[in-house]
Amino acid sequence: MHALMILLALGLAFSIRLMSLKLLGNWRKSWQRSLFLFLFPPLLLLMTAVAVSCMGYKGTMLGWRASWLSYMLAIGFVTFAGILGVKLSYQAWRSRQKICAYPQQIVEGKIARILETNFPYSAQIGFLNPELVISKGLLNILDREHIIAVLAHEQAHYNNRDTFWFFWLGWLRSLTFWLPNTESLWQELLLLRELRADRQAIQQVDSLLLAESLLLVAQQVSQSSFIDISASFCAALSDPTSHSRLKERIDLILSEDSFYLTYNWWYWSWIFFVFLPLVTVPLHY
Repeated sequence: MHALMILLALGLAFSIRLMSLKLLGNWRKSWQRSLFLFLFPPLLLLMTAVAVSCMGYKGTMLGWRASWLSYMLAIGFVTFAGILGVKLSYQAWRSRQKICAYPQQIVEGKIARILETNFPYSAQIGFLNPELVISKGLLNILDREHIIAVLAHEQAHYNNRDTFWFFWLGWLRSLTFWLPNTESLWQELLLLRELRADRQAIQQVDSLLLAESLLLVAQQVSQSSFIDISASFCAALSDPTSHSRLKERIDLILSEDSFYLTYNWWYWSWIFFVFLPLVTVPLHY
């Protein structure tokens, strides 16, 4: 029976991930669908593995005997998830330690760590309390008005706790890299993160200034190279993904339509189905 649970969870996870990735409607509505397609399969598999691990390899469930194979598969998956979590936490800690070694400077009223590089770079790096990081290259190519626009974008990342949430999303991404469309959905979520920060930023600064800042940075990035920091704990204006879809970002920045996330709480009722495998634990004896 435990093996059947695992097979059903795998079948459902693959079926959901094979659904069309074409976004329906506008960004305000589509983000919930993208998040569902990304989150539901790994969470279902994780809860199924936890349930089978708790039930063990002895006894029966609905008349079906438990087996070593299903138990070892479940334990292996949970262990793999734990190791990945520790690995990502260590990488985040190392990145934060490196950032703390850089000097601090007040940039237009914001305390920032300054990178000694000509690469134009700005980001929030960290976990719960990320730090603003700006390179000298960015300060050199942008004037005061454009710097303020970039800072407004980074402040939006900070207000939304993007580094915190994307740490956990990055963990699920690494956990189920083998599922269909994992990378496509991850890139979609990264774009949505940047779109949200862009639209929140232009409530504080002129939209044309932010669009020009993106273009100036993109031109410099195309001629430079930089050590990438994982997007799991870094929300960067200079993220390669954001530049590969630069036109979409600029079009939305300059559009007159408001971009804000709408929450359909009924739509999120699917989260309860993730925990259904745990309900089966009392059926094991």
